Amino acid sequence: MKRNQQKGFSLIELLIVVAIILIIAAIAIPNLLRSKMAANEASAVGSLRTINTSAVAFSTTYGNYPTQLSDLGPSSTPSSTAADLIDSVLVTGSKTGYTFTYTAASPYLQYTLTAAPTTPGVSGQRYFFTDQSGVIRADAAAAATATSTPIS
Repeated sequence: MKRNQQKGFSLIELLIVVAIILIIAAIAIPNLLRSKMAANEASAVGSLRTINTSAVAFSTTYGNYPTQLSDLGPSSTPSSTAADLIDSVLVTGSKTGYTFTYTAASPYLQYTLTAAPTTPGVSGQRYFFTDQSGVIRADAAAAATATSTPIS
């Protein structure tokens, strides 16, 4: 008698492999999302530090803080309305899942800067605040303010 040799995989074997892949994905995807949020938050803090440093350089050069975030933006010939201190992405007020809001009041000797996740819980969990003091503060529940806890 001739034996019929099986070539390939049975349906059960393929289903087991697919199930194992799905289990691994279910474990890995939440970790990936948490890592992405942490990276977005780290980028936001770095951007706040960059803007703080740029605002101090602007103040040293022009005698007051910028009136708006775009005053720190790129230019071929730096001036008080385009100081060429931050990049064109950051000057838009939105970067890596965070929206930055810069506010200065006349006579422009102080400012506030906030960073809020574009999609809370997805692009980031914490809100950030800083001002001319350079201290960056965070709040996980609502928009951060001058009374929020400083980050370390």
